[in-house]
Amino acid sequence: MLRLIAALCLVALPAFAVEEQVVLGLSQDRVAITADFNGSEILIFGAVKREAPIPEGDPLEVIVAVSGPSEPVLVRRKEKKFGIWVNTDSVLVDSAPSFYAVATSAPFKEAITDTEDLRHRVSIERAIRSVGAAMHIRGAQSFANAVVRIRENARLYSIRENTVAVDEQTLFRTSIEMPADLTEGEYSARIFLTRGGMVVSDFTTSIDVRKVGLERILYTMSRQQPILYGLMSLAIAIAAGWGASAAFRLIRNN
Repeated sequence: MLRLIAALCLVALPAFAVEEQVVLGLSQDRVAITADFNGSEILIFGAVKREAPIPEGDPLEVIVAVSGPSEPVLVRRKEKKFGIWVNTDSVLVDSAPSFYAVATSAPFKEAITDTEDLRHRVSIERAIRSVGAAMHIRGAQSFANAVVRIRENARLYSIRENTVAVDEQTLFRTSIEMPADLTEGEYSARIFLTRGGMVVSDFTTSIDVRKVGLERILYTMSRQQPILYGLMSLAIAIAAGWGASAAFRLIRNN
């Protein structure tokens, strides 16, 4: 009898649990950095796949987070001593994304709880890791905050609330602006579906950002053949200086 009841419970469970999954689309999954590159805008759109009717209760919210390659950042504190500014303390922020943008369909605090934010590292502050600060350094967390402030001013970090459009709790879309000074590498795009601030589904895809053409050749040469790159840069500078001088003499003589 107990086995029969357990079997009936297992059969009944899918009727109450509505699984929601992301079906995603991107306007482009590759960004080419060229000589006249002045930024890019990526349209992120998708739908929610369900095997049952839309659940009642809390509405569906969507969060989109796009992050660039992460790397350590050395942050220094400057203080004025004897009338001059000098470097004092320094902290190595273990990992900070070169670019980070978050778009939400509701105010951030309503779209996701603090516990879920800590678990998935969605907010800008949670996306940065700084665990190696020495105990004697005062205000160690302020160094990580400085990275956020500087990169927000440079438009590399941003949280854009209420910019994800959600139609009928099924279709969603938003656009992410990417600035001109992008770091080359693989970018991650994460999409979270939440209800009542709790993540019910998430999906991750990648966007490839690469230099192309002459920029790619010069970048590769500067990394793999630095001596040749330096000599070529010197030759171009000498030629440009000589050309400008010759043009100036020609104009003066005429």
